[in-house]
Amino acid sequence: MRSLQRTPLESGDGSLVRDSSLVWLAGGIVGVSFGAVSVAGGLPVWVPVLMSVLVYAGSAQFSAVGVLLAGGGPVAAAVTGLLLNTRTAAFGLAVAEIIGSGRATRLLGAHLVTDETVAFALAQSDPVRRRRAFWISGLGLFAVWNVGVAVGALAGSALGDTARYGLDAAFPAVLVALVLPALRADAAVRRCALLGAAVALAVTPAVPAGVPVLLALAGLFLHRRPAGTGAAA
Repeated sequence: MRSLQRTPLESGDGSLVRDSSLVWLAGGIVGVSFGAVSVAGGLPVWVPVLMSVLVYAGSAQFSAVGVLLAGGGPVAAAVTGLLLNTRTAAFGLAVAEIIGSGRATRLLGAHLVTDETVAFALAQSDPVRRRRAFWISGLGLFAVWNVGVAVGALAGSALGDTARYGLDAAFPAVLVALVLPALRADAAVRRCALLGAAVALAVTPAVPAGVPVLLALAGLFLHRRPAGTGAAA
């Protein structure tokens, strides 16, 4: 009886792994780019590797390393990374019930929260599948990202100018692919996305990279509760 009950979960997990593999591939490619750029710019190998394990936030890591390579101090780099990573607080609230209970589980889950993992989990059809999607996607992406960063850091300047490979487009392309089904299915989500995109585009020339994503959360003000979910009169 127990084996029969596990069969649907096993087949479902296989589809989640298959769907997550695109995100993992993009994460590994960008991780290689991050490690290579960091070491080619003059940082020791252990800096991007340790940062990826402890910080684990792509845009924040790129920005922090950019500050360091431009001559900024560790404090300025840390503040820049923290500012860009504040958006994950909203993502964490969105998946708080998905992650699970228990202090250790929530601590690890909070560390795995990324744009891609949250988008992939929330795109699933039911709570059980969302939870499994979060952990499968999150753990896989964490592993691939760190392996990619280590490979890129060891390769160092051997890769040359990483920008010419278009590696910076990998994550945005995958994220768009993940959210398109939700945009097609829900008009309210489309309204929120359009307002968020408009806000992000408007402020991009005036604020540091990464901040437009945070300000795009203003689009959530257009989201309305479905009829019948409000408080009783």
